[in-house]
Amino acid sequence: MIGIILLVILVMILFGVFPAWPHSRSWGYGPSGIVGVILVVLIILLLLGRV
Repeated sequence: MIGIILLVILVMILFGVFPAWPHSRSWGYGPSGIVGVILVVLIILLLLGRV
């Protein structure tokens, strides 16, 4: 259950730091790349049953 909540929160953060939004346009792809990597790791852990 906690894994699903973390997944939803990370997806929302990923949309928030995507460089298409005006507030994050100057940040580049750094924050969305970092959150994307965290999201992939969390998905892998969910699939393996570790979270």
